[in-house]
Amino acid sequence: MQSKFVIVGGGAGGLELACKLGRKLGPQAVMLVDSRLFHIWKPSLHEVAAGTLDVHQEGLSYQMLAHDNHFTFVYGPMLALDAQQRLLTVGAIVNNGEEILPERQIGFEKLVMAVGSTSNYFGVPGAAEHTISLNATEDAERFRLTLLKLLTLAELKKSVNAEAGVDVVIIGGGATGVELAAELREASDVYATYGFRQLKAERDVRITLLEGAPRILAPLPEKVSSAALDLLHQRAVKVVTDTRVTAIDGASVTAGDTVYPAQIVVWAAGIKAPDFLKTLGLPTTKSGQLDVDGTLAVKGFDDIYALGDCAACVGPDGKLVPPRAQAAHQMADYLLETFLRQHKNQPPQGKPYVYRDYGSLVSFGQTTSVGSLMGSLKGLSWFVDGFVARLMYVSLHLMHHKAVLGTVRTAVLAVARFLIKRTTPLVKLH
Repeated sequence: MQSKFVIVGGGAGGLELACKLGRKLGPQAVMLVDSRLFHIWKPSLHEVAAGTLDVHQEGLSYQMLAHDNHFTFVYGPMLALDAQQRLLTVGAIVNNGEEILPERQIGFEKLVMAVGSTSNYFGVPGAAEHTISLNATEDAERFRLTLLKLLTLAELKKSVNAEAGVDVVIIGGGATGVELAAELREASDVYATYGFRQLKAERDVRITLLEGAPRILAPLPEKVSSAALDLLHQRAVKVVTDTRVTAIDGASVTAGDTVYPAQIVVWAAGIKAPDFLKTLGLPTTKSGQLDVDGTLAVKGFDDIYALGDCAACVGPDGKLVPPRAQAAHQMADYLLETFLRQHKNQPPQGKPYVYRDYGSLVSFGQTTSVGSLMGSLKGLSWFVDGFVARLMYVSLHLMHHKAVLGTVRTAVLAVARFLIKRTTPLVKLH
């Protein structure tokens, strides 16, 4: 197989680039490689985990997207790269011992690495073995099914043990941890409608959030952090800050001198670039990210680029671009312009990529959000909360849908689904 532009990784940035470039150049010129068949917007994974969002309703088929946006989709994991020969190897797909797709090689003129990130456990004993990280749909589904099993067992035990319940510990007070805690509490309020009659949500679904920094949502303005903390307290979520997790086993989490009972543990305390990037013969930083210049080209390789969480891009202020969805979106648009100019044999862009922070929004269930919006003047920001902030949060999702589908109709349908979801709460447990 051969393609002019090959993109590895169908996350927010990689998929948006494939869709926008495919609509311009067609399937003969644009190829997307991913080890999964479906795409889901990563900020939605906490809703899938809580059971308030059906992954089969939200997930988008890469094959469908490829057809509608005129790019070629290749199913399989990237195994190796020959940068000199401009060849990458995609692994075989095996199901129940039967090889469905063989190992393949793909030739390229331009390659974009957009493989995202994975969990960084910082060497904490037991973290990898006894926690769930919300990096992909299968992680969120694993959490949901585990929670369902624990709720069922607690319901059965309630008649003989009044203290029976489910202890959930979330490690990491960033956006993922905070959003999951809020969504879980909102979901647990309607568990009774699914047969859990003896369980009382605030009493028996015990949620603890552990954060190493002095406050949750540490990178965001203090007003946002304080508002988020108040909302968590209103939802009976126990929040412990300035604490460091030192060990995790199958029944508890140890942080300093305190041991927290835990039947299910979520790790949301940090991310790193996938380890396989270090095996490709490309320059990486100490954190494992691909080292890119201001044009997002991997240093020393004019035909290989990287975007999103896996790219170490230094801004004009000397700081690394943060691993955020809006950064991946901006990088995708920058590379789109770069590649269209290359395709037309036009001069390259006259300016490097510059990250622009438009603020942050954190979801607190289906009816409210909190966050800050950045103004056009340096240092100017506005605090937003409540339903208005929730609508803004949902609009980010709609913008992503429009980017990958290219139609206003899709955005309208997504708005309709959101409004229906607000008025008819549903927790998916089966």
